[in-house]
Amino acid sequence: MEVLCVKNLNKRYEKFALQDVSFSVERGKIMGFIGRNGAGKTTTMKSLLNLVHPDSGLIQFFGLEMREHEFEIKQRIAFIFGAANFYTQSKIKTITNVYRRFYSTWDEDAYQGYLSRFELDSEKRIKQLSQGMSIKYALALALSHHAELLILDEPTSGLDPVSRDELLGIFETIVDREGAGILFSTHITSDLDKNADGITYIKNGQIVASQDKDTF
Repeated sequence: MEVLCVKNLNKRYEKFALQDVSFSVERGKIMGFIGRNGAGKTTTMKSLLNLVHPDSGLIQFFGLEMREHEFEIKQRIAFIFGAANFYTQSKIKTITNVYRRFYSTWDEDAYQGYLSRFELDSEKRIKQLSQGMSIKYALALALSHHAELLILDEPTSGLDPVSRDELLGIFETIVDREGAGILFSTHITSDLDKNADGITYIKNGQIVASQDKDTF
């Protein structure tokens, strides 16, 4: 089953344009999204979430169109753009108390389990977290409302090899145990070798290929 389907997505700026971007992500699969800086990865991801308004094209999550079902869809997905670096003076528990109110499916037991697994101290302030721990906290928030699709922009960028391997292991657990789909952009090809099921390659705003990893 497709958790995300994108067809002929277009967004034009003065000096750059997404042109007929089409790809899909299946439930329980990890799709790597690759391309050079400026190729259109982040613009595509923000368009999926309606943070950037596309000029044309179809975006469906779980068979529902984003334009008509945005609130319902965003209850069922999670998105992380880098490390959690919001309100750096606030404690983890303070941020969580605000975040949990937005999701009717919030699971406090699951959240506490992720805090324990990731060795996160709820009394720590955001500014005290390393980049790796900050990303783990963002993941703990995302997973605690049982997101069915995670959209992650460069989640492993800047991490040391050990932290990166640990994070990739978490991704595999998410798809194996939760049955969720993952779309993540990266410049690190070894990440794709380790756990991507498929690869979507974008160049100059156009999809060059979107297929299973071995074929790619």
